[in-house]
Amino acid sequence: MSETIDAPNGLRQVLDLLDRDEQPPMGRLMDVRLIEASEGRAVFEGLPGEQHYNPMGGVHGGYAAGLLDSACGIAVHTMLQPGQGYTTIELKVSYIRGMTAGTGPVRAEGRVINMGRRVAFSEAEIRDGEGRLIATASSTLLVFAA
Repeated sequence: MSETIDAPNGLRQVLDLLDRDEQPPMGRLMDVRLIEASEGRAVFEGLPGEQHYNPMGGVHGGYAAGLLDSACGIAVHTMLQPGQGYTTIELKVSYIRGMTAGTGPVRAEGRVINMGRRVAFSEAEIRDGEGRLIATASSTLLVFAA
């Protein structure tokens, strides 16, 4: 049997990470973690803090962008076949409200809009603990043979 046939699909890879409670270095740096995944869907939680502040005294927009990019990307990852990879080629973020250390935990949910053979489209949103919308994103991702 070939390595590709024996390889797990994207959803199995993500679920294995969840089972091992394994977080990538970027997630640890940002204090965000993947908490749920299903086919075409990924949910992250984060805790923005002063270590994420910009010079204006609020959480840097890159924190939201990173969280949204992760949610969009992992949602697509759950739909990959063995031997496929992906990369973000476009991310559009809309900031609705700012975050501070007082915002508390935030939740980003990503979902696949369309999964093509070469291009995938996904979207995500971040909400605070009260359910208020903080930011949204739409993403275009290139799907390729890994």
